[in-house]
Amino acid sequence: MDQAQSLRQLVSSRDSKPEPGDGPSARIITVCSGKGGVGKSNFTLNFALALKAMGRRVLLFDADIGMANIDVLMGVTAKYNLYHLLKREADIAQIIQNGPGDLPFIAGGSGMDELFSLSESDLNYFTSQIARIADTMDFILFDTGAGLSKETLKFITSADDCLVVTTPEPTAITDAYALMKVVHNSHPDVSFKLIVNQAGDEKEARGTGDKIRMAASRFLQLDIPFLGYISSDVHVVQAVKKQVPFSVAFPNSAAAKDVQRLALNYLSAEPVEAVKVQGIRGFINKWLKRKQ
Repeated sequence: MDQAQSLRQLVSSRDSKPEPGDGPSARIITVCSGKGGVGKSNFTLNFALALKAMGRRVLLFDADIGMANIDVLMGVTAKYNLYHLLKREADIAQIIQNGPGDLPFIAGGSGMDELFSLSESDLNYFTSQIARIADTMDFILFDTGAGLSKETLKFITSADDCLVVTTPEPTAITDAYALMKVVHNSHPDVSFKLIVNQAGDEKEARGTGDKIRMAASRFLQLDIPFLGYISSDVHVVQAVKKQVPFSVAFPNSAAAKDVQRLALNYLSAEPVEAVKVQGIRGFINKWLKRKQ
C-alpha cells in the first residue's frame, strides 16, 4: 500500500471536524520566487522528496494560480484536484494523489481561482476538510506562483516559513529582493530563507546570496538565512523531459545531492521538535483574515 493510499484511509477514518490541538501541527512552508523561470516548482518537488527521504511526513500542495504544473513534473495525471474539493465533488481524502517516492500531493488546477471567491459556507467547508490532514503531516509545502500577486502574498504572509528561490541572473536577484522588500514592509514578521538555484559553483551561489542578504540587512534591517544552493546540472533538464523528479531519476547527480543538503540544512537550522508552529489551522485563520 502506497503512502497516499494509507493517508487517504487514515483521513477517511477521522472525524471531519477534529478538535483544535488534536495531534501534532504541520509546519506550513510557502515556496516563492520573484520571477518565473528560476526552477521554483522543480525545487519544491525535489525538496519535498528530500524531506520525505529523511523520514518526515510531507504533503505537497500545488498553489500556483493558473500555472499549476507539479503533476506534469512528476509525470502523473491527477484524477482530482482542488477544484473537485471546492465543488464538493470529492473530499480531501479523494483528492490526495500519489507521486514518485510515494509523495502525497494535491493538484491545484483551476480550483486555485475558485479558492479566492468562496462563500463563507464554502470557506468553512474547505477549512474543515484541510484540517483533517493536519495531524498526519510534519510539513505541508505550498508551491505558489512566480512574482507577488495578491494571492501569493496571502500564502506567504500566512505560512510559518517562506523559502525564496532565485538564480545568479541579475533580474532574478533584483526581483527576489523586491519581493522580500514588499512583503517585509507590510508584514515584518514573515520568516524568509534564501535558496540559489542553477548556480555555476558554490562561490557563485554564495556571492548571489550575499548580494541579497547585504541589501536586506542594509535597507530592511533584515537578516535572511542562506539555506543553500542547487548546482546548474544537465540532469535537471533531462529529468524534466522525462517527467521524473531529478532526485529520483538521477539520485547521484550534483543537483540531487545539493537538494538533500538543503533539506538537511533546513531541518538542522530549526529542529522540528524545538519550533512552535501555528499549524494548518493558524495558517487558514491568517489566510482568511487576509481574504480581502
